[in-house]
Amino acid sequence: MTAKPTAAMWAQLFRRLPHGGISLQAQIRQMLVSAVLDGQLPVGAPIPSSRELADQLHVARNTVVLAYQQLVDDGFLVSRQRSGFFVNPQAVARRVKPAARDATPTPKTSVDWARRFRFEPSKQRNIVKCSDWQKYPYSFLYGQFDATLFPTADWRECCLKALSVLDIRDWAPDLILRDDASLVAQVQARVLPRRGVWASPDEIVVTVGAQQALYLLADLLMTPDTVVGMEDPGYPDGRNAFASRAAQLVALPIDENGLVLGPALHRCNYIYVTPSHQCPTTVTMPLERREGLLAAAQEHDAIVIEDDYESENRFDADPTPALKSLDRNDRVIYVGSLSKTFAPGLRVGYVVGPAALIRELRALRRLALRHPSAYIQRAFSLFLSLGHYDALLRRLSGTYRERATALSAALATHLSQARFVPISGGASCWVVGPSWLDASELARRAQSQGVLIEPGEVFFMSETAGRNTFRLGYSSIPIDRIEPGIRVLGDVMRDMAPAVRFAS
Repeated sequence: MTAKPTAAMWAQLFRRLPHGGISLQAQIRQMLVSAVLDGQLPVGAPIPSSRELADQLHVARNTVVLAYQQLVDDGFLVSRQRSGFFVNPQAVARRVKPAARDATPTPKTSVDWARRFRFEPSKQRNIVKCSDWQKYPYSFLYGQFDATLFPTADWRECCLKALSVLDIRDWAPDLILRDDASLVAQVQARVLPRRGVWASPDEIVVTVGAQQALYLLADLLMTPDTVVGMEDPGYPDGRNAFASRAAQLVALPIDENGLVLGPALHRCNYIYVTPSHQCPTTVTMPLERREGLLAAAQEHDAIVIEDDYESENRFDADPTPALKSLDRNDRVIYVGSLSKTFAPGLRVGYVVGPAALIRELRALRRLALRHPSAYIQRAFSLFLSLGHYDALLRRLSGTYRERATALSAALATHLSQARFVPISGGASCWVVGPSWLDASELARRAQSQGVLIEPGEVFFMSETAGRNTFRLGYSSIPIDRIEPGIRVLGDVMRDMAPAVRFAS
């Protein structure tokens, strides 16, 4: 391309890039960098004068001038006196040229990848959620982000503070095995005491969300001979993480008080529990049963993995202490999340356990990713130290209480044929429909009416159990959409009932 590109081309290049709310100057730089690196502007190609491009894009000339100057400083453009701006040959000098195509076709031999896999995680049963859930008017998906509740100004303040010269010198180097010391200190002093847990810095490791914590524990502690007790119904991603290493998973029944203490516990090497808000039923394990579980673990030399994924946000009573707070024999490994109620995309979790365990988890984590983003850790540390996290939790508690009340009333009115676990906290509700209900079919039909729910089958270890159950989350749905959404769901369920009954 030796002639200057046409105005139509520049307009097309400018429109096609996702700008994501950045400034016009940055958008112009993004457009030109993309054109240079993608080969749409060959080496030495001229680009319009600042006046011409400003006219073509309908922006101020000074905006283009500043963009050009930045691109000159960054080495993408060169300025030639009285000639204008050109693509800098050095900008693409180190890029590999595409290999010449051989006109003679060669036979392609395929690799049997399935034979090489240790197992196929894509075939595990997982919770499936619509990627475009925000487009639906009535989204009752659990654990999703509500932009109206996100503390944008507070989080931006912490991110900017983390970009100070002194902070950058702390988090920019490779931490190798370490975590950001200030975040560990905040978890130790501000987060864990709320749950009655006390730990030293060498007993805490930061993870990329609670899910990585579970996977690291499985990788470090479990073998094909390991027996792992799982709540049934229970958390599918926890079940799948453990199943990737341990071949023997034991289903442990749940009642209105959480995990049932029965003889099946006696053969387990590890017992995975969610005592604060059982996943997915949301019931809370009482203190007496927690003490019984610890006694059984001590008697039978088992280790309990406590997933405190919601950090127990109760509406109707004082929080029950975490299982870890009652542990006197290092029988409990405590897994928590900092980002689930804040912004799930941040992926910040942690593990609390004996120093010997944490040391090995750090070494194992190093093999996978060294450490979670040190910048995010520092920003989160500031978010905690400035009181923003506590303030956010108080706001969320009030908002979730209001939504839970509205959801309970709507269920009683529009889904009287179903029963649900009374909502005492957290951000979801477990519903058991009539025996004839196929919740997966209900979810499909409701989705066509703009309502998203989560069928409950995936939470059960047996693929044939829980057909008539489903979960409703309320972390991301505005309160004024709860009643209309449940009304639509009730209509869909009633439309299903005659056909099912006649079929039987």
